[in-house]
Amino acid sequence: MKLLLRGHADRYALEQLQMSLFPDEPMEFASAPFAGDGAVSSFSAGKTWATASASVAFGGRTARAVRRVRTETLTVPLRRRILQQSYYLAAVRLLPAAPPWGALAGVRPTKLTTKALLSGATAAQADAMLRDVYFVSPERRRLCVEASEATVRALKLLAPTDLSLYIGVPFCPTRCAYCSFVSQAIGRKSELLGPFLGALERELALTGELLAASKYRLRTVYIGGGTPTTFSAEQLARLLDALAADFDRSRVLEFTVEGGRPDTLDPEKLAALREGGVTRLSVNPQTMRDDVLRAVGRPHTAADAVRAFRQAREAGFESVNMDLIAGLPGDTPEGFAESLRECLALGPSNLTVHTLARKRGSDLNEFRRPLPPAEDVAAMLSGAEADLRAAGYRPYYLYRQKYMSGSFENVGWERGDDPGLYNIYMMEEAHTVLSAGGGGMTKVLLPGGRLYRRHNPKYPSEYLGQLDDTLAACREVFRVLNAE
Repeated sequence: MKLLLRGHADRYALEQLQMSLFPDEPMEFASAPFAGDGAVSSFSAGKTWATASASVAFGGRTARAVRRVRTETLTVPLRRRILQQSYYLAAVRLLPAAPPWGALAGVRPTKLTTKALLSGATAAQADAMLRDVYFVSPERRRLCVEASEATVRALKLLAPTDLSLYIGVPFCPTRCAYCSFVSQAIGRKSELLGPFLGALERELALTGELLAASKYRLRTVYIGGGTPTTFSAEQLARLLDALAADFDRSRVLEFTVEGGRPDTLDPEKLAALREGGVTRLSVNPQTMRDDVLRAVGRPHTAADAVRAFRQAREAGFESVNMDLIAGLPGDTPEGFAESLRECLALGPSNLTVHTLARKRGSDLNEFRRPLPPAEDVAAMLSGAEADLRAAGYRPYYLYRQKYMSGSFENVGWERGDDPGLYNIYMMEEAHTVLSAGGGGMTKVLLPGGRLYRRHNPKYPSEYLGQLDDTLAACREVFRVLNAE
């Protein structure tokens, strides 16, 4: 689907919105008038009015819309806003239904409502902004505002010198069909686990040394991947011992390990995690339907998820998260509702409901089972929200991804005032997040909300081969951090 810009160069703002509203249409920028499906976004500013207009053609129909503001009030953000509004108001006339997130195309809608609440707005005022400026549906507005209220509570726990640490372990026993994360299915590559752990220990030692010499202190720690529990119990104990030796964890509020795959968990590993100071664990079935698990290439069963969860409780983990994915191949609203009920019966402190994201890097296209249509995904999510609220859960963080079924969202739900703090701080970009290991991204929060980013090598072999460069980049991160 083509996009032609006239009188402005706000390419990114319109590109992201077009991709969100027409996710199945290839994106193409045009430099001259064209025929067929596409959009023309125009902007002009006179003495009195600044005008944004859009003409969108799709499926043999064309719609137009105009938004304007007084030129004397025009700012760059306001120009982008009316450009997006005019595009959305034209495009929505050609869609079968208004998208749940309206004209919002970004992955962090809560940043808008969190900013509003921190500036003194009430929840009702934040809701009105989403309604009047971005045309967000009532259901999504409620989720967004409530997640931002949880964010505001979590931010009160932070000092200006707090930061978080993410450790990436990019290995999995096998690769799931829907996965686009950077990870190595161990298969015949298990020989990389030991060398990777050795290299990671070197990076953690340097990071801990530099952190100790700075004014900053750890507030949350998250070990993700991949599936970190692909490591053996001995390797997990070794990693956790290194963390204990290299970092002052006296102010850490939360230490999470992504247990992800239930088939990687056993009492020996769980004991190693607890003894190593881990306070929060994820046990992620994704679905409790064995036929759907087989369809997406997960070799464990629903019974394995129940076993792993109960063993985690027996090991002393009070804070346990479970993940489900709405929209998996072969699933139905009834099947998803049953999966949720089975998880709720276990009583997890957090339950994260993801919407399937059809990422280009995944293997979903190789599977023949059909994906549920958008209306079924909508039914899964609305039913889940009703059941979760009835069980006493409330949303604490929310984010979106590209190519999500039905253009919905991922929502973390918590019960008993036990949110996943790292998830909030990372998604809201509330403070600096240091990353070590494979595929992680460090984000140093700079004045004015700007971010300095540094990516670690993605794959285990790259991480091993570029370790000296990674250590040099770690030193540069602290140079930037200490300059603030």
